Amino acid sequence: MLKTNFQRILLLSAAILLSVGISLGLIYGTGMHHAGVTLRCVAIMLLALFALQRRSLTPWIFVAMVAGAELGFDAPMLATSLRVFSDIFLRLIKTIVAPLILATLVTGIAGHGDLKSVGRMGIKSLIYFEVVTTLALVIGLAAINLSRAGVGLTLPAATSGEMVSTPPPTHWQDFLLHIFPENIAKSVAEGQILQVAVFAVFFGIALASLDEQKRAPVLHLFESFSEVMFKFTNVVMYFAPIGVGAAMAFTVGQMGLGVLVNLGKLLLTLYGALVGFGLLVLLPVALLFRVPVRRFLAAVAEPATIAFATSTSEAALPRAMESMEALGVPRRIVAFVIPAGYSFNLDGSTLYLAVASIFVAQAAKVHLSLGQQLLMMVTLMLTSKGVAGVPRATLVVLLATAATFHLPTEPIFVILGIDALADMARTTVNVVGNCLASVVVAKWEGEFGTEPISQVVLEGMTE
Repeated sequence: MLKTNFQRILLLSAAILLSVGISLGLIYGTGMHHAGVTLRCVAIMLLALFALQRRSLTPWIFVAMVAGAELGFDAPMLATSLRVFSDIFLRLIKTIVAPLILATLVTGIAGHGDLKSVGRMGIKSLIYFEVVTTLALVIGLAAINLSRAGVGLTLPAATSGEMVSTPPPTHWQDFLLHIFPENIAKSVAEGQILQVAVFAVFFGIALASLDEQKRAPVLHLFESFSEVMFKFTNVVMYFAPIGVGAAMAFTVGQMGLGVLVNLGKLLLTLYGALVGFGLLVLLPVALLFRVPVRRFLAAVAEPATIAFATSTSEAALPRAMESMEALGVPRRIVAFVIPAGYSFNLDGSTLYLAVASIFVAQAAKVHLSLGQQLLMMVTLMLTSKGVAGVPRATLVVLLATAATFHLPTEPIFVILGIDALADMARTTVNVVGNCLASVVVAKWEGEFGTEPISQVVLEGMTE
């Protein structure tokens, strides 16, 4: 309790000092420059002290974001020279693209054995997943086109030459041909993750059709491979505060504080779209299937809080499964639907990707027709599978999508500055969406509340 109060005092003090420091700079300009800088630096030190109290990367990423903005404002020449660190971070993230998509999709499809044995539950789950994630994409696409958060963002002149404003193939035949790989090694080397995803789908179906003796060794290899990639990503994320801080410093140093206006619009657009998704999609689905909403919200509160604090759905998985079983969902349904949802039902992540990808196009002044935007949404629907367990792994998909549709990566440097705040919200929606999916499938199968709850689960829920 004392520790929690101390952390709150640190946050409140930092927020007050930061606000006063910014206000002095805006109101008095150079007349109170040194006083404003001093107050802001003290605020950053208090935020760093707060981050020391937490065993999570998220506070450090937030501290790095604030410190980077301060450095970019006060020392723009030094700040612009730090771009190499954000480039290193992005390169490390890019190396994860193909292996992560390949491993998670193959294990997600083939992990339950013969696809025919999955039966009605599997079919209903997949139908539900695709309908809900499609609605998430539609809401995200509508929100960013209404807010136009990326319009007016001025990119540095050095980047304009890197832009390739050529849109993706305009003929559907060209696009359709492009998504099928001719050489999987070439697709991996070129970062063509849509081709990798298509290969993984066919490979997973073929693997699932084999008998257990032949399937098990290959499936075990891919399961181990996916675990290695999760660990690899976790190692890379230790560099995230440096990469994000450098990205924010470069962005503010090169473009000025005006970029923060676009970042604020993007964040408000995302949060508004996520709230809209909850009210317009998740709530009506719950009412349609007669889910006990109050009991469900009480049960999902703890895993959702874990997801929000850690920015990773994987951390909330054990508690989410326990909570849903305690609510009345049979264990076999929980064990199938929630893990499968982590590959196929990423409501928050898919909505965010829709918002962020169009934001990148708007910032780069690349006009995408409605048809091209819909093609991008189809691409995101396939390539966003399997990233919920990794903090901020949507950056992987976003970078690859930008490359696939010939968009510059520079606006993604800007998004890095608020990605930690965005990740907390979208991860929470991922967890809530998957928990609701398990209840919906149990209701759909007529098996909700029909099995006794394990004593171990009850003991775990009362701890």
